[in-house]
Amino acid sequence: MIASARMYSWSPSLAAAWHRLLAWVSARAGVALEVMDQADPMPLDELWRRDDLGCGFMCGYPWALRADPPHLLAAPVASPARYGDRPVYFTDFIVRADGPYATLADTFGGRIAYSTEHSHSGYNAPRYHLLAYRTAARPTFYREVIGPFVRQRPCLDAVVDGRADVAAIDGYGFELLRKHNPEVTGRVRVVESTIAAPSAPLVAAPGIDADTRERLMAALLSVHEVPEMRETLDALLLARFVRVDAADFQVFLDREHAAEAAGYPKLA
Repeated sequence: MIASARMYSWSPSLAAAWHRLLAWVSARAGVALEVMDQADPMPLDELWRRDDLGCGFMCGYPWALRADPPHLLAAPVASPARYGDRPVYFTDFIVRADGPYATLADTFGGRIAYSTEHSHSGYNAPRYHLLAYRTAARPTFYREVIGPFVRQRPCLDAVVDGRADVAAIDGYGFELLRKHNPEVTGRVRVVESTIAAPSAPLVAAPGIDADTRERLMAALLSVHEVPEMRETLDALLLARFVRVDAADFQVFLDREHAAEAAGYPKLA
């Protein structure tokens, strides 16, 4: 089976820290897992459909959209204060640090970049967030929507090099990158953030047996109790992992349906 944290491997040092964590989970659970390389070109949506996915991060929005979703193992609780010791994350709207935009509304009329339509942080969350700004006179916001960039790091790069005026990216991923590569994140700044959404869970393919899943889950839930893993957890801005329930992810569909009901099914 394979393990993957490619969703949050936005730099080489992050990839190394996730590799240490997943290798420890594999050893603790007694489950042989091959940790996928950060540079593997396989699209995430293909990764999430692999029958041999034993332990991998998956965005909650595509999980909720699946008729046959993978098994939920655990959800991360990020350590920074804004997460409130809960398994949640936020989407941050970023602009160039040296650019003219002080607020999200300042970017209206410009270009917004997105990763993929089945991403919550990259698409579903900003679409829902922008509903608060819609009026009869302003049903859309941007003269151009550019993408899909597939991954979120290229959305940040598009803002830095001027191809986009704004992008919505996973706030936890952004904070991880700020810790590990501050010279990159220093080129942009956050002008607004969305309300919280459930953290991306670690999942196992539908065909993975219950005993294997239980052992992997137990390892994830116990990692914060192991002193030798403290440094790795700190590198990943993680307090711990917690159990997760399928009902938690209905909120992604609720926000999708709210945008559709308001006549705003696509970023525009």
